[in-house]
Amino acid sequence: MPELKTAICFIDHREHMQIDGRFLKDLEPATRNLIKGDYPKAKVTDFICDHDLLKYQLMRVDGMVNSDVKQTKKINRRLTKAMQSDDYDIVDVNDNLAKSLTFGQKVSDAVARFGGSWGFIFAFTFVLVSWMCINALHLFGLHFDPYPFILLNLALSCIAAIQAPIIMMSQNRAADRDRMSSENDYHVNQKSEHELRILHAKLDNLTQNQLPHSLEIQKLEIEILGQIRTELDMLQRNQMGNPKNDLNENTSQENENKSENKTD
Repeated sequence: MPELKTAICFIDHREHMQIDGRFLKDLEPATRNLIKGDYPKAKVTDFICDHDLLKYQLMRVDGMVNSDVKQTKKINRRLTKAMQSDDYDIVDVNDNLAKSLTFGQKVSDAVARFGGSWGFIFAFTFVLVSWMCINALHLFGLHFDPYPFILLNLALSCIAAIQAPIIMMSQNRAADRDRMSSENDYHVNQKSEHELRILHAKLDNLTQNQLPHSLEIQKLEIEILGQIRTELDMLQRNQMGNPKNDLNENTSQENENKSENKTD
């Protein structure tokens, strides 16, 4: 059976078997930096026993957990602040325009609605056909606008000249409505984009930091459990390997008690 090698722990200055500890060069950089924080003169070739290493592994686990919790709380505060922000009030476009509606604007809207309907087309076509038939066929004895219907052309020009600016007034109101709706959409989209950026930051923190930390913590937990199991086995071996010493101690204690009784 090969002889087990031993090494001296640079912390408790006791001799331990190398299987009951590790050299600093074999440790992860984060754990090694924690040890060097307390022992700046420690070298990578120094040996540390599992009992003392357990303390720094637990410190490493606590550091990662606290870092993740702190970062998560920071992102949650930003998200809560963004969701509770009321920098801009959403405007009800239709209600706002209805309250500011004047009589002229009501008339322009009515003219625009009627001028852009099939009812207007049918009515205007009927008037034109009737006008031309009456003047061309001398119906009812009327002949006030002979061909080529100069009066009809004048009437149509006047109607078009009046109708165009009225319709433009209605279009201006529609443009105002679209502008207010666009402002609402802009502010809503801006707020949504800000919240989405924070959510992306939270997901990035989860995938890039917390998940790797969780895997590292699990790895450290397995190592810690292995070290605890090793120490328990050592204690059990020591107890099973020294039954005679325990018997001698009990015998000496009984002899001392008997001698004391005789003296009394």
